[in-house]
Amino acid sequence: MMASISQNEPDAVRDRTSPSTAEKVGFLSVPEAYPHAPASVAVLETHMSYVFLAGDKVYKLKKPVRYPFLDFSTIEAREHNCREEVRLNRRLAPDVYLGVVPLTYSASCGLSLCGHGGAVDWLVAMRRLPQEAMLDRLITGDRLTAAHLDALSQTLADFYRRAERSAISAEDYAQRFFREQDKNRDILTRRDFALDHGRTPFLLDSLDARLAACRPQLQERALQGRIVDGHGDLRPEHICFCNPIAIFDCLEFNAELRQVDPFDELAYLSVECALIGAKAVGAKLIDKVAQRLGCEPPQSLVALYAAWRATLRARQSVAHLLDDAPREPAKWEPLATRYLDLAQSALAADN
Repeated sequence: MMASISQNEPDAVRDRTSPSTAEKVGFLSVPEAYPHAPASVAVLETHMSYVFLAGDKVYKLKKPVRYPFLDFSTIEAREHNCREEVRLNRRLAPDVYLGVVPLTYSASCGLSLCGHGGAVDWLVAMRRLPQEAMLDRLITGDRLTAAHLDALSQTLADFYRRAERSAISAEDYAQRFFREQDKNRDILTRRDFALDHGRTPFLLDSLDARLAACRPQLQERALQGRIVDGHGDLRPEHICFCNPIAIFDCLEFNAELRQVDPFDELAYLSVECALIGAKAVGAKLIDKVAQRLGCEPPQSLVALYAAWRATLRARQSVAHLLDDAPREPAKWEPLATRYLDLAQSALAADN
């Protein structure tokens, strides 16, 4: 997955007199850029965005990148995705997403937030949430309680109950897993990655066999209308136990990837919780949501979802190393190995 536009170069389609990405990031990195005058600004970089922690607010600037699964290469695309991010995230975090803010520029005044000149980019503005209340922090600090899980399961069950039903066909839903599994095999079996190349093909073969065996169950979920427009990236670091619970940073850039079985999404959360040492959390949460929805999926299907998600995350981890200048290159192969361990455990647990 190699970006077609470097994050350090000007946008491919921008006016050559307008600021570069580096200039935009530099401007947004100082307190003077913000109308509310924060005491300081911390800058975080993700694969697709720059995030500016400015006092009690957060601003997100999307990188001008293009991948097979997203396109942020034009200002129009970035504005559209900013607006979609706000719209979709207000489903589960209505008080967190404040809106979309233009980054403007004029020759006389330079860069400004909502200032003079034309828009040269767009940012998502959010209310900053307390880090100590995030699910990952509760898990690693051994502060997660049964009350937390009860509240979260109720929030998620309510969301899935009212979520828009997907129109995806049973065949297309099942086929998507096999199509992505082909990509998993292509990436994870490359010899230039430091993975266990004795185990990995065997694990992929086992997942292939499980997908084939569970294909009727996958199709049945779609036929029953169980596939919804979900969150798309349900991880512990995206869940905050404020009042009310805020679940944020959903996947806005690709609607197809949000068409999920709720229990696929919950299996993904289960994998991510297990990765940080809370193996029992996922099963408890899945059981609680199933009770509230009055729909208990086959255990074999939940195990498949978990193995599938862990393998996909392993692929996504090493795929970072295919970028021109990967961030934290030493991180990704060990992380992929840990995900493959979780995939193997999920497959073994259902035997």
